[in-house]
Amino acid sequence: MPAPSASFKKAIKQLSDKDKEALLLKAVRRDAELYDMFSYELGELTLEELQEQSQDVIHELLLNATGRSLTKALAKALRKAVKEIARFKRITKDKKAEVELHLYTLDIIFRNYTGQFDSYYKVFYTSTARLLLKTIQLIRKNLHEDYHLEYKDTIDDYLLQIRYRNKPLPVELPSEFEVE
Repeated sequence: MPAPSASFKKAIKQLSDKDKEALLLKAVRRDAELYDMFSYELGELTLEELQEQSQDVIHELLLNATGRSLTKALAKALRKAVKEIARFKRITKDKKAEVELHLYTLDIIFRNYTGQFDSYYKVFYTSTARLLLKTIQLIRKNLHEDYHLEYKDTIDDYLLQIRYRNKPLPVELPSEFEVE
């Protein structure tokens, strides 16, 4: 996405309020993410509502995954779920809610689809391991140490379940979530 030039900024400043409003309304009609971002910034949508919407999308993606190969369908659904989390992050910039969405996604996977880890196609297993590692990194990097304790048991359970498979891991996962 290009950065606005000085002449672009100058042209925007010279527009009347009515023209700015018309231009803004035209832009949000074309882009759903932009509409959500403005709704959030203007207070029309709360963080909880946006988080719930994203959870609904992730829930639908993962629990309605179907195809000839369930493992491939789940891997595709997981990619889309990660994109939904990235969209949520771009709109809200809330790091704790982002981690909560990661954990929600992992919870759905570990409650419903651990049997697919043993499939011949290892893309779902690999994607889940990478998502788990990214979640651990986000918790360590972005959240206060008190949250580390809150998430420790859950993360340790996921790590145990993924290591239980005795399959080669694509990434180096810790044996347990270390609290500092």
